[in-house]
Amino acid sequence: MWKVNAKPYKIAVADAVLTDLKSRLALTRWPTAPEGHPWRLGTALPYMKKVVEYWRDEYDWRQSESTLNSFDNYTAVVDNLEIHFIVEPGSGEHPQPLIMTHGWPGSIVEFLDVIMPLAHPERFGGDVADAFTVIVPSIPGFAFSGAPSAPITPRDVAGMWNKLMTEVLGFDQYFSQGGDFGSIISSWLAYDFPAQLIALHLNLVAFDPLPTAGEAPDAERSWVEASRVRRDPEAGYRTQQGTKPLTLAYGLTDSPAGLAAWILEKFHGWTVPGEDRPPPFNLDHLLANIMLYWLPGPGAASWMYVSLIETSARRLPQGHRVEVPTGFLLCPQDVSVPPPDSLINRSYNMVKRTDAPGGGHFVALEQPVLFTHEVRAFFKPYRTQ
Repeated sequence: MWKVNAKPYKIAVADAVLTDLKSRLALTRWPTAPEGHPWRLGTALPYMKKVVEYWRDEYDWRQSESTLNSFDNYTAVVDNLEIHFIVEPGSGEHPQPLIMTHGWPGSIVEFLDVIMPLAHPERFGGDVADAFTVIVPSIPGFAFSGAPSAPITPRDVAGMWNKLMTEVLGFDQYFSQGGDFGSIISSWLAYDFPAQLIALHLNLVAFDPLPTAGEAPDAERSWVEASRVRRDPEAGYRTQQGTKPLTLAYGLTDSPAGLAAWILEKFHGWTVPGEDRPPPFNLDHLLANIMLYWLPGPGAASWMYVSLIETSARRLPQGHRVEVPTGFLLCPQDVSVPPPDSLINRSYNMVKRTDAPGGGHFVALEQPVLFTHEVRAFFKPYRTQ
């Protein structure tokens, strides 16, 4: 039996905040766009004009707010920070606790279409025996969670998540799933708290292993080159957010159009890279996600990149790996090219790998049916009752 040592929370954005947002959108100043490929040098100008117009005149934050409030929302103080999280109690007699963690530039919005199928599989053609009690927190500095006073690391957050699951919610053991920063946080959970974490599922290979001694296998050398080709054109955001995030924050905090362009570029480039079409997501979902950066101010959400630039976030000690059973759902269009098994096995006890036929970085939002199926299937052998 689990408990909730937390305060119920209701999202209620003041009307004045929304009025201010509409005013800023109406006063957007547009840049000059270069001729040629409309996405090659950044978010396409015609697309951004349509987004801003829709955001200003048609998008209904109150509907998104209502959707978020349809779940049980809570806040709890963990390590002196107020953490916001959703809990959806699962169906049946033995729903298994599952914490799912987002990353940047995502949010809890990424999971809105998978929470209910995971918590109540019998309502979606599944078996109630596969139900989870789903916990979806916002990383510190994101959405309605408090911002740290200085940059913290994914490993720091992993410690907070273990306290959230064990001390606030009262679970002895639990499962974890994550992508982007969520995959790094969840991997540190598995490494630092293997007695509490039963099994781990990721849609990004978080830990970068050290190179093999001597000559690397052909598959690993090919992967290194493919990763370089994929990542190098996308690396600007990472460097800026990991070195001078405060400078960036002035513009993103003042301009909703600027914030949207910064975020939407990644929903395009990490899902349909090189294609001349909009990001393949519902625009209301995309704007709800952007709102969770606009409302608190987006600055602190980028601070965790400092740990990536310093390389500590994604590197285990030499000769160490995650021993908790780990499964992967890897998508071909992700900004992180799926690595060969030999590389993954040096960092993880990988017991299952699924290579999706398509899709990219935001798989729970892009392919919720596939994501739900894979999460259910992977954790099934590790259920404790």
